[in-house]
Amino acid sequence: MAGTLSLSVCAEEATVRFGVLSGPTGIGAAKLLTDSDNQETGNTYEYVIAADNSEIVSGLTTGELDIACMASNMALNLYNQTKDSEDSGIQVIALGTQGVLHILESGGSEDLQSISDLEGKTIYATGQGSNPEYILRYLLACNDLDPDEDVEIVFADATEISAGLISGEIEVAMLPVPAATAAILQSDGTVRDAIDVNDAWEELGNGSSLIMTAVVARTEFIEENPDAVETFLNEYEASIGYVNSNVEEAAELVAELGITPSAAIAAAAIPQCNLVFISGEAMEAAITDYYDVLYEASPDSVGGALPDDGFYYVG
Repeated sequence: MAGTLSLSVCAEEATVRFGVLSGPTGIGAAKLLTDSDNQETGNTYEYVIAADNSEIVSGLTTGELDIACMASNMALNLYNQTKDSEDSGIQVIALGTQGVLHILESGGSEDLQSISDLEGKTIYATGQGSNPEYILRYLLACNDLDPDEDVEIVFADATEISAGLISGEIEVAMLPVPAATAAILQSDGTVRDAIDVNDAWEELGNGSSLIMTAVVARTEFIEENPDAVETFLNEYEASIGYVNSNVEEAAELVAELGITPSAAIAAAAIPQCNLVFISGEAMEAAITDYYDVLYEASPDSVGGALPDDGFYYVG
């Protein structure tokens, strides 16, 4: 599996093979990962910093990962695909990371002020098949724009999109933090944050919040290692709390882990990451409305079905 693999050696508890994405979930886990490297965690963690959701899905379904952070819609999609399987099913054990998407405009222009201003534009974006695509399409439709007729959506990786924005070859793009933050900081003022997607979502007034990340675990691992799962939840929550409360120090950890190109970018990105930790019975209430919106927009976005009682692990 691609990614940055680091092993801490500690014999006290179970080994947890843990995957995060190279973005906000990696940022939120930075303290946990660093403590793991320093052998200061209750569990023994073997961790992977993955480039995209497909690596996480592969790791979970093959049993190479035990716990992982992934796009919230992909978590439900994977649950629906595997819930009848004896050895590859998953459950959500926590939620985190609210809206982190931003629509950027290059060339020093200030033409974009709202979603409706995207009419006729070519929009570059990451996240095909996961939250970003469905969020963008939903926002366009709610602003009377046909995602397939009134705009052109082009999917590419964040590095390519950032380079295009900075050079001026790409006029409009939607990127998550910290990629969006890096593009703005590296552009010498030619790339601006035109629309905060979280704000655009709130303006719809549909009652849902953007919960973009789910922390999932293989059901088999949960059943065999409940204490290790509880320890993980405590350590992951503490990591998110540390990052939110100690931005400068956490930014150094994020850069050392290679999640952002520099500590300066990490420090600018952390306040925009909307890092949260929600577990237990609060999970269902926090994300139900968002799943309802996704299902209404496209049942395929969540694997064709809304969550049943087995989706959430409440301990």
